[in-house]
Amino acid sequence: MSLTAPNEVVTRALVRQVTVPGLDRPAALITLDNGHDHTKPNTFGPAGLASLDEAITTALAADPAFVAVTGKPYIFCVGADLTSLPLLADRDQALEIGRLGHRVFARLKDSAVPTFAFVNGAAMGGGLELALHCHYRTLSAGANALALPEVSLGLVPGWGGTQLLPNLIGIPAATQVIIQNPLMQNRMLKPKQAAEMGVADVLLEPADFLERSLEWAAGVVRGEVTVTRPEVDKDMWAGVLYFARQTLDQRLHGAVPAAYAALDLLETSKDADFATGTAAEDEALADLIFSEELRSGLYAFDLVQRRAKRPAGAPDKELARPVTKVGIVGAGLMASQLALLFARRLQVPVVLTDLDQARVDKGVGYVHAQIEKQVSKGRMDKGTAAKLYGLVSGAPTAEALDPSAAGQRTSFADCDFVIEAVFEDLEVKKQVWADLEKVVTPQAVLATNTSSLSVTAMAADLAHPERVVGFHFFNPVAVLPLLEIVRGQRTDEAALATAFAVGKQLRKSCVLVKDAPAFVVNRLLTRFLGTVFAAVDAGTPLEVANNALDPLGLPMRPLALLQLVGPAVAHHVAGTLHAAYPDRFAVSENLRRIAESGQPVVVDDEINPEVTTLLVVGDQPLTAEQVRHDALDALAQEVRLMLDEGVVAEAQDIDLCLILGAGWP
Repeated sequence: MSLTAPNEVVTRALVRQVTVPGLDRPAALITLDNGHDHTKPNTFGPAGLASLDEAITTALAADPAFVAVTGKPYIFCVGADLTSLPLLADRDQALEIGRLGHRVFARLKDSAVPTFAFVNGAAMGGGLELALHCHYRTLSAGANALALPEVSLGLVPGWGGTQLLPNLIGIPAATQVIIQNPLMQNRMLKPKQAAEMGVADVLLEPADFLERSLEWAAGVVRGEVTVTRPEVDKDMWAGVLYFARQTLDQRLHGAVPAAYAALDLLETSKDADFATGTAAEDEALADLIFSEELRSGLYAFDLVQRRAKRPAGAPDKELARPVTKVGIVGAGLMASQLALLFARRLQVPVVLTDLDQARVDKGVGYVHAQIEKQVSKGRMDKGTAAKLYGLVSGAPTAEALDPSAAGQRTSFADCDFVIEAVFEDLEVKKQVWADLEKVVTPQAVLATNTSSLSVTAMAADLAHPERVVGFHFFNPVAVLPLLEIVRGQRTDEAALATAFAVGKQLRKSCVLVKDAPAFVVNRLLTRFLGTVFAAVDAGTPLEVANNALDPLGLPMRPLALLQLVGPAVAHHVAGTLHAAYPDRFAVSENLRRIAESGQPVVVDDEINPEVTTLLVVGDQPLTAEQVRHDALDALAQEVRLMLDEGVVAEAQDIDLCLILGAGWP
């Protein structure tokens, strides 16, 4: 069967002979290059695989000392050309694309001539699988994206990854890379981590990576370098996969077919020969390629990779003002997380302030403890840690906002960007800005991390309301990538451009949002949770209402989400939205009782029986199906209304917010 992809950007495999000192004949170096710069990474479609096949034939025909595959600058290969998948007409074609990749890659695995992968940059999906087929692997310490992300799209690694990786690095680490990481916001491996796992045989510096890789490969061929790999423990296979399946059931409740298919393939990899295992990959791939999950996964991937990087409605970046010092009002948990993030990403001084020294010390102490934790885990070197310690300081409000203290380390007077993370009360926040405006320059951007209050109202009494902007993070700050940037009625282009520039430096995905109650994510989640609590109020048992949404595969059940947000915060946001939209947002008396009790809603993944005793309910319980139907109907209605109101530019922006801010599958 002939496979073609009319829109394929073909990655050519270019062969050259390389003379390597100490070897009696040249090596063959195959370089993958699609002719574009690093912003358009190498991928494999049918023509790209054909080019690699031809290159391997050419390389082997020259009787080389060894064959090595590497990539263009910064990019090894990021896997299959996903644009071609929707063009596959039937299951036979889907099977063929899997078999084609297996056949070409297997030539490197089965070669009598030693084969090497010189992983010089990003290697994901089929790119990493290509490297796994080679006998040996060098890895650049500058390779910034290493992963098998297929499960996050609704696929499985389909070119040998599920069979080769567990037999190389063991089943616990392989399960992490193939299943766990893709389901955790598509977490990447760092080069050092990949080398420690055994994905690569040696980690080399990027400056002279190719030369050192050739030298190292020559040492292997001459027998001067011995590569030892620990024996894989087969006895733990069943236990690890049993635990992984239990974890998936608890988290996904069967809603992500690709994750379960990957588990089955990992189980096969223990005892099956390679041909049997890869044939099973072909079948799994063919099943998943025509699934609804893959179509949704490709849509979500496109949103995150393209739209999130070019936010709709963002002003000209040239209007952004430089940020050389950041002030943070508040020193609680959210403020402390922000301080660490700003210091790490912007590398500028960050000043925390709060009412008294004890609170300031607690906030700065949290930042220092997190830095120490990163050092102890080997994720940060001591030099970087020392620099961050020096960047983060704090002072009580009276000292930080003293006009006579301008120029001092803990003064807010010379901050270019100030963000507040204080209690969700409009009058409190207005007072914060009134006090700040007396100290900071007229050009300083004032950002609020409010989750539901009006940015316009907050800035109404200021002399310079045009420099106030919403800058809404999601908890935990370091994990969730979304940043809702809210334009108040008087926010000017310079403040907005600065906010987008800072968001980009923080490595967040920014979405421009109109100043509407609770913005996007909190408005939708509050409506969603409101229907669940309405069912509880009507008499639906907590457990039925809590489990009703399991088939959706959400990252958390409603009550676990409530616990994360905090019942008091959820009740407050519900009140804000009830005031704005009383016909759609109710304030549940049961939620109020839970909030006032201070009781944890969930204890050890079980509903707290103490909470159940607080409820006053009706006698009209709903079934799980009714709860789910009502919740999805409410969500759909709210999305339609938000689009009609112009809260965001397009429906894709709401999807982006739900994916990146709420972990929506």
